[in-house]
Amino acid sequence: MHEGRGVSRISISLPSELLEEFDGFISFLNMDRSKAVQVAMRNFLTEYKAFSSSGDSAGVISIIYDHDVKGLEESITDIQHEYNDMVIATVHAHLTRSDCMEVVIVKGKAERIKEFSEKLMSNRGVKQLKLTLSYIGP
Repeated sequence: MHEGRGVSRISISLPSELLEEFDGFISFLNMDRSKAVQVAMRNFLTEYKAFSSSGDSAGVISIIYDHDVKGLEESITDIQHEYNDMVIATVHAHLTRSDCMEVVIVKGKAERIKEFSEKLMSNRGVKQLKLTLSYIGP
């Protein structure tokens, strides 16, 4: 175990195609492998620490849905009202004639936020839902 000082060198195995794609993308971002892996590890830990903790998390739920599906907007709104103690803000955008995006900023217990997002995703007409969580503490 390290005391938070210095650097550790590691060796990992991964598919060649994954490494090629990774190297190409980090080159595009002007990053080196070490920095990119550090960023990826921090993001991984932040996201999954939120799900394993009993403290509060904050996050964003991004939903893309079909505006033309009858009753869908009302259902999304009703679900948000059901979880209104966690909803901090909502932004709605019209992407195309039939596609809308709703971005919901939330704060609360990770398991309850996950339950909220799953309830939203279960609606017919929701094309994509992405939940991003960060642990913010007790």
